[in-house]
Amino acid sequence: QAVMGVQVVVSLLAASVMQKMAPHCSFARWLLCNGSLYRYKHPSDEELCALAGKQRPKAKRDRRMNGVTDDKPLSVPRDIDLRLDTSPITAVDALVLRYFLEYQWFVDFAIYSTAVYVFTEGYYCLVDPQKETNIGVLWCLLTVVFSVKVFFMVMRHYFRSEEGGERSVCLTFAFFFLLLAMVALVIQEEYLEFGLEPGLAGVSSNLESILKQRGWEWTLPLAKLAFKLGLVALCSFLGACLTFPGLRLAQTHLDALRMAADKPLTQVLLHLSFLAPVLVVVMWIKPISRDFLLHAPMGKQTVQIMSDSAYNTTRLWTIVGLCLLRLAVTRHHLQAYLGLAERWVEQMRKEAGRIAVLEIQRKVRTRELGWEPGSGHGHRPPADPHCPQITRIYCYVSVVSLQYLGPIILTLHCTLLLKTLGHHSWGLYPEPPPLPPAATAAPPRPGSEDREDVRAAVEQITGILGGIFTPLFFRGFFAFLTWWVAACQVVTSLFGLYFHQYLAAS
Repeated sequence: QAVMGVQVVVSLLAASVMQKMAPHCSFARWLLCNGSLYRYKHPSDEELCALAGKQRPKAKRDRRMNGVTDDKPLSVPRDIDLRLDTSPITAVDALVLRYFLEYQWFVDFAIYSTAVYVFTEGYYCLVDPQKETNIGVLWCLLTVVFSVKVFFMVMRHYFRSEEGGERSVCLTFAFFFLLLAMVALVIQEEYLEFGLEPGLAGVSSNLESILKQRGWEWTLPLAKLAFKLGLVALCSFLGACLTFPGLRLAQTHLDALRMAADKPLTQVLLHLSFLAPVLVVVMWIKPISRDFLLHAPMGKQTVQIMSDSAYNTTRLWTIVGLCLLRLAVTRHHLQAYLGLAERWVEQMRKEAGRIAVLEIQRKVRTRELGWEPGSGHGHRPPADPHCPQITRIYCYVSVVSLQYLGPIILTLHCTLLLKTLGHHSWGLYPEPPPLPPAATAAPPRPGSEDREDVRAAVEQITGILGGIFTPLFFRGFFAFLTWWVAACQVVTSLFGLYFHQYLAAS
């Protein structure tokens, strides 16, 4: 009954609907191709010559017939009145986007995963099936794994650079986040309240009773050390993967603010969305978050504004709200990225001299990944060498979409896992009973006939794992993971602001 229950039916239905409806109804495709985003078209040779007052260049065949073999590149003045034509992005145009299929599948899967999770939450609220496995947790775990896979795919794209500039940046930030993770793990719980140490203490206590049955208690310190090292390595890897999404976010944030100069409300929303990771980081700093709300100073007395459980609930809803806010301003960031072509043309018109026509169509290449000329970052993405670079900005909009939406999806589903596996509450229905102290896992029963029964063996293994990995452990682990993803975004986006405002300008 627990295996083939309502949750499994809904899960299979969601997977079938996602597969069948993807060609017809896709949120990811609608996000890019709903007509609100417009791309810039590269100018042709004829258009550039007309603006420069030159004759239309002859075709290569006519040049050879006339005995002209001079291959001198065609050039035009830099200060020509060049205006790039725009065109809304359509579903047909999206077929040429790099990594578009990966982007569409990942974002749609995250949407269906959230829908299945919402259903399971309502199902558990109404029915309360104690013996069923929460299928929504499995979908969220898969979304977290796919998020990391997408980050790795994009980072591998940078590592293929010939000159290695982006590779050096990723390795530098990976080492920096390695040190930062070690510092975060040694800070006491009175300052960063992840609950990771109490969770590890419970796991160690439960694991010790099992290891003693087999005389392996000597491996317990090694298991602790391996977990800490693995967690630090995971943090360093996530930091490296989130480096360029943070740098890109800083650039699109600045450009989006310029585009919304006459829209104060849009600017406020952009600022709030940019500061969202900062708010997430602050909510786990105990002296300025929980302690302030639970013991708010009021003259010579302290007033308790909310309880511990209410604060946990408020923190969950705040993170979900901030993720939705960042999702709401996605269009502004993507349009700001597409506007890189127009910004370069405006900068070119301020310069003197002449420029080759091919240079106009290819100059945007150095701006493609958010780095300025002369910074030592010479990424050369694999693409058609005859494709104009203004068009290449458009071709990589799906990659930028992954860089923007990936951290949002990862943060949201880590928060959902924190709520469910950590036994928190949404505050909409009675919350679960408080977590008991770390209980000792029941040792396996030797010499039992149930060992021949597969179901009994599965229940026994599940019971042992459930006794080791308690809700207290999951609460600390996913709290730390949610906080770490936000901290990486804060560090990289602030560095990106400094780079694009000061280093790039110089």
